[in-house]
Amino acid sequence: MTGEAVLSNDERFTSFSYNNRTIRFVTSSKLEKYTRIVEWDHGYLVVMAVYRGLGEVEEYIDLIPILENLYLEPDVFLKPIRKVRIANG
Repeated sequence: MTGEAVLSNDERFTSFSYNNRTIRFVTSSKLEKYTRIVEWDHGYLVVMAVYRGLGEVEEYIDLIPILENLYLEPDVFLKPIRKVRIANG
C-alpha cells in the first residue's frame, strides 16, 4: 500500500481509486480532464480541471458524502491516503 490515490475521468464519470477500490460518480459532460491537484485534505480535494467552453477552472470535490452514500466508513477509507495524483497526469 503506497498511500497514493488516483483521480481520473472518463466521459461523464469521475473515478477515485485507492487500494483496489474505485469510486465512480457522475460529473459534468463538459469536463475534459483534471490537470492538477491543488490540495488534498482527508476527503476534500481542490483540483484544476479543463471544461469545454470554460477553459481551466478550480473545482472542489468532497468525497465524504459520496463514501457515506456508498455505506463506506470515510475515516477508515481515507485515513491511509497521503497523496492524490491524476491518472496519466
